[in-house]
Amino acid sequence: MIVLRKAEDRGQANHGWLQTAHTFSFANYYDPNYLGFKSLRVINEDHVAPEGGFSTHGHQDMEILTYVLEGALEHKDSLGNGSMIQPGEIQRMSAGTGIFHSEFNPSHSDPVHLLQIWILPAQKGLDPSYQQQQLDFNSSSGKLHLIASSEEKEGTVTVHQDVKVYAGKLPAGDRLVYDLASHRYAWIQVARGSILLNGMPLEAGDGAAVSQETQLKIEATQAAEILLFDLA
Repeated sequence: MIVLRKAEDRGQANHGWLQTAHTFSFANYYDPNYLGFKSLRVINEDHVAPEGGFSTHGHQDMEILTYVLEGALEHKDSLGNGSMIQPGEIQRMSAGTGIFHSEFNPSHSDPVHLLQIWILPAQKGLDPSYQQQQLDFNSSSGKLHLIASSEEKEGTVTVHQDVKVYAGKLPAGDRLVYDLASHRYAWIQVARGSILLNGMPLEAGDGAAVSQETQLKIEATQAAEILLFDLA
């Protein structure tokens, strides 16, 4: 079964410096039908204006992934980390017992386009931690590239939950098949372009909840960038 979540049906907010779309209930947006999917709790598509950003704020007991599509996002946190997150990278922050951080667009002219993803950890009270990884899309063009999982693997970030997160940049007309174990679930998020998922059309901003399917057939009808979450 595949349930489509259209981009235009997401929660929308415009804060001037931030335009955001919430796939699931978040902040002032509440939809009892979209509180999350399995351990996946947040997929926010954010556009941060030049010199805009999130001031220092706290999180607890959450795995937070940042995936930048355009521009660059400056990160600082209470662990002493300071970095710039750019396209082709993935950042993971485990909030655990508590962490404070800020995110800022340092550009005077260019906006930042990103996906902010929250996943519930398998257990509470973990030590806060941080990880950032360059992704090698050149070695997997037209394929799904593992970017995050519970296993410590080279070229990925480690998430404290039974989940595998893949990213793919697919040329127009490219096709691939993903085998999903019978007891697993999946969420597909289209970041850019458009695809067919088992024949169902998805466009930029669309998501899809997958259950009781063992094979996902993905075809890029336009050049596309997608995320696939394999969930317990």
